[in-house]
Amino acid sequence: MKAEYGEIRSNYGEIRLLPESIDDLWHLRHLIGPGDLVFATSFRSVDAASDKLRPEKVEKRPVRLGLRVEREEFSEHGVRLRLSGLIEHGADAGAYHTINVETGYEISVIKQWRPIDLERIARAVKASVHGVVHILTLEEGEAELFRLRQYGPESVMTLVAGSSKGAESGSRTALFDQLLPLIAEISGPLIIAGPGFVKDDFVQFTRSKNSPAAERAIVVETRRIGRGAVQDVIGNGALDRLMGDLQLSREVKMMDEVLLRISREGAVAYGRREVEEAIGYGAAEQVLVADTLLRDPVITRLIEKAEAMKATIVVLSSAFEPGERLAALGGIAALLRYRPGT
Repeated sequence: MKAEYGEIRSNYGEIRLLPESIDDLWHLRHLIGPGDLVFATSFRSVDAASDKLRPEKVEKRPVRLGLRVEREEFSEHGVRLRLSGLIEHGADAGAYHTINVETGYEISVIKQWRPIDLERIARAVKASVHGVVHILTLEEGEAELFRLRQYGPESVMTLVAGSSKGAESGSRTALFDQLLPLIAEISGPLIIAGPGFVKDDFVQFTRSKNSPAAERAIVVETRRIGRGAVQDVIGNGALDRLMGDLQLSREVKMMDEVLLRISREGAVAYGRREVEEAIGYGAAEQVLVADTLLRDPVITRLIEKAEAMKATIVVLSSAFEPGERLAALGGIAALLRYRPGT
């Protein structure tokens, strides 16, 4: 989850929220309720005013709406959070509308925030598998590091070594030496981009120095450097692929741990009965649930109880193999702090 705080007075105000995973949609379901005001970009049908002879012709245009929420629910057709209510601000004020919130869809929520709400947001931001994405753009003799924010790329630093064309043979190594400690401080995803072979040489250099950043970085060929390279990375879909890979990698590791503990008769529970028992004992540390069960009221109450017991909830997509493996175990499993009765 990404969160940006607007003006908050006496815990009342606006927070902009960007869900990055199904887990974040689950958090939003508990953060947003009846009476809250939600702003989002949606599509509304607009009459084509220039076509007087065909009044039935309409088109959908993106509009910014403020919706007073009456109810929220997970959609029955795909994993998204549906927010329904009356439009208070924007086109068609007074009309009933539904906003479908999916991952990567930013909304602004204005409400009286309870301490438990703010704690949930902080927990979701901290638990984000994506972290802060950095993009390092490289060409001969010059490097610029960007941090991706919701509002766009933010330049972190620029390094120049020698001239861009007539650089001495040692200037490239000097530049690489300066960059190495900087990228070592980056804990989230790193994209190394630029034209030519300089970026590839830098990755080889980091590997020769046994830098952990080298294993987390992906290399993207771009036509430009600087801000232009960032736009190329976003435009060619590299960022979307990276986010998807991170989430899938997390799900694979967690399901591997579940199956490993099952094979060793370790601290694990699976299936509704076992997981419910583990939660009741307060033994569940992480609860894995298939997204197809999020609309099951029994499962919903069960994972709400797990959250109250300070367990972490991880939602797995049924569209990928880890979710399919979890479904074969009953759709729900838990990694335990200890085995009940031991």
